Parts: sequence; structure tokens; C-alpha cells
Amino acid sequence: MSVQTLYTAATGMGAMETKLEVIANNLANINTTGFKKDRANFEDLLYRHEVYPGALDAQQNPTAVGTQVGLGVRVTSTQTDQRQGTLQQTGRDLDLAIQGRGYLTVLDPSTQAFMYTRAGNLDINANGQLVIGSAQTGRLIDPAVQIPPDAINVVINPNGIVMARLPGEVELSQLGQIQLAQFVNPDGLLKVGENMYEATDASGPAQIANPGDQGLGILRQGNLEASNVEPVQELIDLITTQRGFELNSQAVQAGDQMMQTISNLRRF
Repeated sequence: MSVQTLYTAATGMGAMETKLEVIANNLANINTTGFKKDRANFEDLLYRHEVYPGALDAQQNPTAVGTQVGLGVRVTSTQTDQRQGTLQQTGRDLDLAIQGRGYLTVLDPSTQAFMYTRAGNLDINANGQLVIGSAQTGRLIDPAVQIPPDAINVVINPNGIVMARLPGEVELSQLGQIQLAQFVNPDGLLKVGENMYEATDASGPAQIANPGDQGLGILRQGNLEASNVEPVQELIDLITTQRGFELNSQAVQAGDQMMQTISNLRRF
């Protein structure tokens, strides 16, 4: 049965490799605005049932336990930690942090598809529209917000109302309304990179409302949400993952040594 040992231990090594990749991605994005760390979830594989629990023994009495040998492990999913990241004050008028639940909705100009993000480092493109990303290739905030070129002191209040003082005016003029989206299952969002998510059948459709309404968070101007990666915890997970990989590799070596011993048996 040493051959089965090799295959079982190999599943453990593969699972640890996937977990290591998840940890590496978390650490790589430790300074990524609005990043939410992931974790790998595992489950055991099928079992070889040599004796079923409750099977009758030689005296026709049901056994209390059976003989069940597991055949390994696999990664079932990667799950996103949705906890709030620390708010970092930047003082920049077009930086926004979402305090609480919700995602900014953006429109990709090339695909005309809606995408969602927690990163609130906004910019203004050549047409005076608020975008996320660089001013040249940024995705438009939806609903669109137009900033006049002569606007002074752009203000975004916690409920998402965008205002600015225009030349010759004393009072602030309202320029638009930033809304947030939430999902029944945010873990079901599709991560597409560039701090962006897309809705899927697993996440459910986006539910749009103003910040502060329907359980959504509020906006904090002049702040950005930092990554929620905890370096100490990730390093601990890194060590335990490495040790898990080493233990599985030792099981492979032990199985190989047993097979070698059997193959060297001689009849005298």
C-alpha cells in the first residue's frame, strides 16, 4: 500500500503549494489600496472503507468503529476576507475611502461593462469626468460626475454628494452624486485585477444606493483604505505552510523507502 502513500502525500504537497501561492499574493499586495486578503480552504478526499462502522463482527455484533483510510486533500476554494482595512489620511480632495460595506461602481469605456472597486483614488480625465485609475485610461465613475475646469475646493460629503465652489459664487454647487453597490454574496465577485471586481451569478446582482443608506458604508474624503493584509499572520501562515509541505514530502520519502525495502526482499 506504499504506492497509495505517495499519491496521498502528493495531494498534500499540491494543496500546500496552492496555499503558498495565496499567501504570496497577499504579501505582494500588502500596500495595494482597498485590497482584501484571501485564504485557501481545504477538504479531505474520498476514503477507502475496509470495514464500515457498524458492520457485524464474527459474533454478529455491530462494530463501534470501522477502518477508513483517507486518500488525501484538495483545495475547495479561496475565500476573501471582507474586513475593513485601515483608513490612511492623504489630504487629497479626490481620494475616497469607504468606511463600511459597499463598492464604487465604474464603467469600463472599452467594454461598456460595469465593474466594482474598493479603491477610491479618483482622478479627473480630459473631459472633466471623475475616473478611477490614470486620467488617460481610467474607468468612469457611475453615475457620471462632471467637474468644471474652474471648480475650486471639491468637496465630497459622507453621503456621496459631490460639491465645489465655482468662480464668483459663495455657496458650494452640487455637481453629482456618488453611489455605492453591495452584493448578497461579495465572496462570489470575480476578481479581474486592477483593483476591480465583476458581478457573477454567485455574487448576485448589484444593489445600488447612496452611501449611508440600506446598510451601506459612508465615504471619507481625503482618505484611502489600506490593504487588510496582516503581515505577522501571513508570515505565520507561511511558516506553517512550508512545514506542511515538508511533512508531506517526508511521507513520500517514507513510502519510497518502504517500497525499496519490499523490492529488495530475497527468498532463501
